[in-house]
Amino acid sequence: MAPNLVSAYRLELLTIFLINVILAQSYRLMATTGDWTLCHYILMGVGAYATGILAKMAGLPFYLVMPMACVVTMIVSLLFAIPLSRTLGFAFFIASFALGEFVRHVWLKFHYPFGGARGINGIPKLEIGQGGEWYFIDFWDSRNFYYFTLVFTILTLVILFRIDRSRLGDTWKSIYTDRELSESIGIDVTKSRIMVFCVSGFFAGLAGSLLAYQIGSIDPHNFGMVEMVYLIIWCVVGGVKTFWGPLIGVLSMSIIFELTRPLAEWRPALFGLILILFLVLLPGGLETLPARIRELLHRTGTQRGTG
Repeated sequence: MAPNLVSAYRLELLTIFLINVILAQSYRLMATTGDWTLCHYILMGVGAYATGILAKMAGLPFYLVMPMACVVTMIVSLLFAIPLSRTLGFAFFIASFALGEFVRHVWLKFHYPFGGARGINGIPKLEIGQGGEWYFIDFWDSRNFYYFTLVFTILTLVILFRIDRSRLGDTWKSIYTDRELSESIGIDVTKSRIMVFCVSGFFAGLAGSLLAYQIGSIDPHNFGMVEMVYLIIWCVVGGVKTFWGPLIGVLSMSIIFELTRPLAEWRPALFGLILILFLVLLPGGLETLPARIRELLHRTGTQRGTG
C-alpha cells in the first residue's frame, strides 16, 4: 500500500504490521523443530533495550546499533537455548516462560541501564546524513520509516525463505517430524535446536530494534505475557507448517484487532475464543483451509456419486 494514500495513523499501523511479520516469521522458524516458547517477546525486548541503550546512552548511529542489537539478542538466545535444549514439550514451554520472566524482572528492578519500570524514553529517531546534505533522510517522517521497515521486512522474508527451503531447514523440520529417527541418521538434535533458537532470536532482535526506533520509548510492560499470547495466536491462526502461515495470521488478526477497537475491553476474551476455535476446528491454521475445503468438496461429490 502506497504511504502517500493513507493517513499518518494508518501508516503507523502498517509499520507495526511489518515489524510483527518479522517477529512472527522468526517465531515460526523456531516452531519448525517443534519448540514453541513463551519467551520470544522477551527476545524482541532484548533487541529493543539494546537499541535504546546503544542509541540513547552510547549515542551510536543506527547502522551500528541495529546489527549490535541483533547480535546481543542472539547471545541471549544462546544463553536461553543451552538449558532449554535439555527439556522437551511442556517442560520446555514452562522453562522458557521462567527464563523470560527473569529477564523482564531484571528490566523492572534495575534503573541503570534499563530505566526500571519507566523504561528508556527519548530514543533518538533514525537519521541518514546531516541536515542540508543531498542524501539526508529524516525518519521523523513516518513515510520514510515505513519504507525503511519495509526493506528490512523483505530482507527477512527472503533470508528466512531461503533457510526454509535449504538443507538446513529440512534438517530442522525432520526433528519435528521424528526426533528419534533424526538422531539415528546422525543429526545432532541438541545442536540443531540451539542453532535454530539463536537464528530465530537474531530476527526477533531485529524486530525489537525497529520497534524501539518506531515508538521512541520502551518499558518492561511492552513485552509482557499478553503480547506473547498474541504472537502465539498469530501463528496458530495462520499456521506454521508452510512459510506463509504466520504472515496470514498476522494480517488476519491485525484486521480483527482494528475492527474490534471499540470493544477493546472484550478483545482478550474474543481472541481467546478465536484461539480455542482454531485449535479445535482448524488446528493447522488458515493455511490449511483451501485443502480442507477441497477435501470437503471431494467428500461431498463422492457421497453424491455413491448415492
